[in-house]
Amino acid sequence: MSIVFQTCDLCDAHKHDDSGAFRVLPPLFGHFGGLPQFAGSVVTVKCFEDNSLVKQLLDTPGQGRVLVVDGGGSVRRALVGGNLAAAAERNGWAGIVVHGCVRDAAELREAKVGIAALGLMPMPTEKRGQGQQNVVLDIAGARVAPGDWLYADEDGIVLSSTAIHQA
Repeated sequence: MSIVFQTCDLCDAHKHDDSGAFRVLPPLFGHFGGLPQFAGSVVTVKCFEDNSLVKQLLDTPGQGRVLVVDGGGSVRRALVGGNLAAAAERNGWAGIVVHGCVRDAAELREAKVGIAALGLMPMPTEKRGQGQQNVVLDIAGARVAPGDWLYADEDGIVLSSTAIHQA
């Protein structure tokens, strides 16, 4: 399924929505994956400098969904690298948004998956098996819930409680 959208158009259409159903992530994220535009239903993970749950989820069928990882904004460890990006592509994930860092820039660019993160950090995580999945996140003041729809392109990242695109 090809999803057609532009985040600017979505914002124009929903600029007066004060219900909380339409949200925009702050402009903190850079694009690192091979797809500059991606969208899908949200799956969430909350973890801090431990990507055990991220790996576990990306090794399962993505079915066109987007994994949103709240890494607490840490810039000390990378939560996604080339191996996980390849797993995301292989398993059909549309994208990954990391409120934290990623690594293996060249490998991320080769993966046919959208990847947005705060920045690059070559240091890997520790594997402690800690974290939570399918929880409501607060990403820099914006609520992200499992089942939300996320739309990302070069202009930004927006969220909606329901699908708002044209297929």
